[in-house]
Amino acid sequence: MQDLSKEVPFSPLAIIGTRGTEEMCKRIQRYIGEWRKEEPNYIIEASFPRFGTGEAKCIINDSVRGKDVFIIADCFNYSQTYTMHGMTVPMSPDDHYQDIKRIISAISGKASRITVIMPMLYESRQHRRTARESLDCAFMLHELASLGVENFMTFDAHDDRVRNAIPLEGLDNLMPTYQMFKAFMANESDVNIKNMVIVSPDEGALARGMYYSSVLGIQLSMFYKRRDYTVVKDGKNPIVAHEYLGDDVKGKDIIVVDDILSSGDSFLHVLDKLKDMGAKRIFAFFTFGLFCNGFDVIDEYYKAGKFDRIYATNSVYNSPEALERAWFKEVNVLKYIAYYVEAVNINKSVGLMLDPTAKIHALCDKYGIELPS
Repeated sequence: MQDLSKEVPFSPLAIIGTRGTEEMCKRIQRYIGEWRKEEPNYIIEASFPRFGTGEAKCIINDSVRGKDVFIIADCFNYSQTYTMHGMTVPMSPDDHYQDIKRIISAISGKASRITVIMPMLYESRQHRRTARESLDCAFMLHELASLGVENFMTFDAHDDRVRNAIPLEGLDNLMPTYQMFKAFMANESDVNIKNMVIVSPDEGALARGMYYSSVLGIQLSMFYKRRDYTVVKDGKNPIVAHEYLGDDVKGKDIIVVDDILSSGDSFLHVLDKLKDMGAKRIFAFFTFGLFCNGFDVIDEYYKAGKFDRIYATNSVYNSPEALERAWFKEVNVLKYIAYYVEAVNINKSVGLMLDPTAKIHALCDKYGIELPS
């Protein structure tokens, strides 16, 4: 990182977090303070008291006048709760999203600029219309832009084309590819990269796998989901089978690459197929490990030797139950977010500071991995 102690910010930096991001904000602040060689004091505390009905408001505890405000929100932190009619209610993504708007309302137009950092984009899987249904992700971006948000930052958007909803605002979609590969090599240094296959679990994840395949010079294969379009279950057509397209995986190590592990059903089906085809060890890179259906079935697959490790970032809440699993490795991307905040605040190119390709090449040199010319 270059010496940033003499850089002139766009305006004084302020970081405001929604509930559940307190530790994330502190670590980001600490990184930036180290780079600027100053005692950091960028966080502005906000509170979100609620009435007995469940209605809420935001109170900002310091002035934001003339500041470059970064709102950091983890809309998928289900560990946060509130009381409504005497009941304890876990915060839903909708509740967290409302708190973002409450922060903007409490700022009252006094900030010089507002950027929203939403590591997992709210409603990102409802990004397109296929029937008479809502366009929630696009509507969210449009709504926040209309409230004065100039920049958005997210990781690994489910469909990057959703940025078309806000053509006059910035949406930076960053990929944690370097951080994933760095964590992988630190834990699995005995792997032979040349004897590995990158596998996309479906056609939607193919671009993610293509990047690793191209940079590392290894094979890429994929599955596609065959669905029953005569049936609708839980709002979607159920998957009948996962069909494989690609080279032989017998005796090879596999990296399955995708953005979200939600229920885990698709991932487990892919594991069954790969093991039936003779795959050796199987690792998985997920930007967001949500584990919406719990850990029991995944634990069973691990005990049965169906996979070796799951890597997921700390860009969203990882429960203590996940962190204690032997098969789970948390990948730190908070320094990456801090780089982004720093770049935007001092008006430097985000692309130049955050391009992962050169870093991956340097990491390969460190581990003696020969890459294709």
